[in-house]
Amino acid sequence: MFFKLTTRDRHSRARTGVISTGRGEIMTPVFMPVGTAGSVKGIARHELEDKVKADIILANTYHLYLRPGTETIAGAGGLHKFTGWEKPILTDSGGYQVFSLAEKRKLTDDGAVFKSHIDGSTHKFTPENVIEIQRIIGADVIMAFDECTPWPCEYNYASDSMELTHRWLERGWKKFRETDALYGREQFLFPIVQGSVYRDLRKRSAEYISSFDAPGNAVGGLSVGEPPEIMYEMVDEVTGILPEANPRYLMGVGTPANILECISLGIDMFDCVLPTRNGRNGSLFTIDGIINIKNLKWKNDFTPIDSSGTTVTGYQYSKAYLRHLIVSGEMLGPVIASLQNLEFYSWLLNRARKEINSGNFNAWKNSIVPQLARKL
Repeated sequence: MFFKLTTRDRHSRARTGVISTGRGEIMTPVFMPVGTAGSVKGIARHELEDKVKADIILANTYHLYLRPGTETIAGAGGLHKFTGWEKPILTDSGGYQVFSLAEKRKLTDDGAVFKSHIDGSTHKFTPENVIEIQRIIGADVIMAFDECTPWPCEYNYASDSMELTHRWLERGWKKFRETDALYGREQFLFPIVQGSVYRDLRKRSAEYISSFDAPGNAVGGLSVGEPPEIMYEMVDEVTGILPEANPRYLMGVGTPANILECISLGIDMFDCVLPTRNGRNGSLFTIDGIINIKNLKWKNDFTPIDSSGTTVTGYQYSKAYLRHLIVSGEMLGPVIASLQNLEFYSWLLNRARKEINSGNFNAWKNSIVPQLARKL
């Protein structure tokens, strides 16, 4: 069984479960550290395993396709062997990256033609070759090719884009069923719900996606600039439709508060660059709130980064020392800060699972969310 539900919260749609893959089990709700090019920036594999305790990481089809390229990955025997990471991997199809190249790409019904951000060379993604590329990468969970709409966007554009994503899904799904995994481990294809911030479009897309009876379903096109309240409305609309028996993945979300609110709406899987990107820039997530470690107030604060017991890294270094590393441009500073944030996210999701299992998730979530969003 790919997904087994274990507990449902009595006061919300929050639930716990287990995703089973050929490379291990994933406890849900789960946060997936982002390793865009096959590496979570600044974090060694043993730290992901021993400190962050990640069950799964995310990599990106667009970036891996351009560099190192499918020939190198195939020569290594797939991304797992290339990187040495033996646990599950999920790959995004590259739809979001193509969306972000607005001035360097052209969309047609056939696919997306785009110019590489590396050297300006021209490439084409289609629903079929994106499946082929992800077969070569060898990720355990792979995504259908989609168009991620910007925010804001007009209703007609959002509708046309959603229909294009649906047509691409039909072709990608067919290609997936006609091909086999290359490295002896089963792969699972997730369709993606689109529809921007329009309830009727989200409803139509969720219903259409559900008809494929996929092993899991993703929700895309959110956390692209819209207010959190609108994002929650769209998530609520979608999770009321997508099958309960399958995991639901909200792509690119988000802050600790975003994650807890969306868990309460029935989301099981999350990814976001915030823990590492913000960490590299000196912004730390803690149980008491958000710390900008560059601020002068921490210059002579010799207390641990996080003394609450939520992380391992937080005990090992003082705020003053981390501030010194960050403002001095020392390489160790962003590494420590990124690791602190990833450990905190891991702790937060583990705690959320415990609260769901105990029947206290909603009360706990409501009490901790304001705390997590505070700026210290």
